[in-house]
Amino acid sequence: MAKKTVADIDVKGKRVLMRVDFNVPLEAGRIGDDRRIAQAIPTIKNVIDRGGKLILMSHLGRPKGGLEAKFSLKPAADRLGELLGKKVAFANDCIGVEVEQAVTAMKDGEVLLLENLRFHKEEEKNDPNFAKQLARLGDIYVNDAFGTAHREHASTFGAAQALQGKPRAIGFLIQKELKFLGEAVSNPKRPFVAILGGAKVSDKISVIEQLLSKADTLLIGGAMAYTFFLAQGKEVGKSLVERDKVELAKSLLAKAGGKIKLPVDTVISDKMSDDAITQIVEGNIPAHLEGFDIGPKTIELYKAEIAGAKTIIWNGPMGVFEKKPFQAGTKAIALAVAEATSKSGATTIIGGGDSAAAIEQFGLAEKVSHVSTGGGASLEFLENGHFSTLDILD
Repeated sequence: MAKKTVADIDVKGKRVLMRVDFNVPLEAGRIGDDRRIAQAIPTIKNVIDRGGKLILMSHLGRPKGGLEAKFSLKPAADRLGELLGKKVAFANDCIGVEVEQAVTAMKDGEVLLLENLRFHKEEEKNDPNFAKQLARLGDIYVNDAFGTAHREHASTFGAAQALQGKPRAIGFLIQKELKFLGEAVSNPKRPFVAILGGAKVSDKISVIEQLLSKADTLLIGGAMAYTFFLAQGKEVGKSLVERDKVELAKSLLAKAGGKIKLPVDTVISDKMSDDAITQIVEGNIPAHLEGFDIGPKTIELYKAEIAGAKTIIWNGPMGVFEKKPFQAGTKAIALAVAEATSKSGATTIIGGGDSAAAIEQFGLAEKVSHVSTGGGASLEFLENGHFSTLDILD
């Protein structure tokens, strides 16, 4: 998916309208984790260092389609200013006469962050009039928000469409995502091992089907394993399952021809808490208990598969890693993936979301090839191999 990057465009004196992902966690108006802002810095600096007038747009949270102070992007503007060591101006809206006047008054190398796009319900509807109002702010369009690139919203699709005929490019963050995910989809080094966890098979059906034709092995963990157990006729006790997806799980197992590996033992308990008393079970889970993690035998089997791989994609934890009694599986897999990177030279990709949170929690984010910035986006890219929001760029 060869795309023009912002570095290929002369930005001096031009208004550069850039979609970023500043959807950061806020606690009482303070940013809890600024990684998403920090990850946009290379593209931001490239534009302002070369004399571009940079207009940034993002969403934050899920406001109901109107102004909600708790979802304001003002704290993100302040934090970005601290990271850049220069003032970042803030607009109280993302469209309208005042915003257009603020953009017109900008000098080369200045940065303006627009207020939350989702304060306008037209954003998610990809409303053409709203998109045109956004597009009026820029001479150049740049998308560097991979986490929202799978959604055709006004800021990710409509505005880029409205700027047809003007330069439209990707930023460095998306460039990196496309390099790693694109190569994994189209030309992986083998053996190619995919690790899929999380709660629901339904969230990952299409990805599993796609990966069956591409990966050599699929390692399944998390609560979705229990739906596969049911498909094999095993008892799962009170474990989280999708009973309406059992037939589908059966058909996936039949289609897999042995490529899908399921846990051989499970960490079970009667409650999900930090003081839970656990036991290990192989086979059926007793009726009054629940599965919360993969067991030690499964860990060893999965580690052996990971150690021999040359391409690894991991999306979804192996258990409820947020609770100490159930974090051993996810931590062991994280360590195994990091080791495969350093010892075997494997290309290792963490598919955003909870997997990214886990690898951060265990201090291993710097020890893998790539941690994706979009959970849902990385899954969808693995499934389809492209996004319409990026297809329309130069």
